[in-house]
Amino acid sequence: MKIILLCAVLFCVAPILMADPTVDQTKPLDLKFTAVDGSQVDLANLRGKVVLIDFWATWCPPCRGEVPNVVAAYQKYHGQGFEVIGISLDQDKDALLAFTKQNGMVWPQYFDGQGWNNSVSSRFGIDSIPAMWLVGKDGKVATMDGRDDLAGQVEKLLK
Repeated sequence: MKIILLCAVLFCVAPILMADPTVDQTKPLDLKFTAVDGSQVDLANLRGKVVLIDFWATWCPPCRGEVPNVVAAYQKYHGQGFEVIGISLDQDKDALLAFTKQNGMVWPQYFDGQGWNNSVSSRFGIDSIPAMWLVGKDGKVATMDGRDDLAGQVEKLLK
């Protein structure tokens, strides 16, 4: 039982420990892509808003477990300037589209079908998911641990 608990804790902490430490949190994050729905996403155009960058996949149980928290935060704070950008490590586009629709995930999703070789997550050194980064109004990564009290962190960053 102790081993299972330890593995669960490590699985939850791994995204924090394994996020790319070379991401310069003193400069605005550069992120541009075409979302799965065809819309253009450019983080620079979201300056003045708080943005969650959610690295995730439909096949990842902890990622799926975070979805209700992300949806609730989005619904509560979107009108105050909170946005979400999904970076999907899925390989099945239909599964991604069905899951996001079923769960009310109305924000843009990056999808290239490459799984762990996803170009965005690879660029940022993501090798464990879920990884949730919060970007402040200034465009800089405020925290690479958006999973810890997401709503509370968003509220603070919106002030």
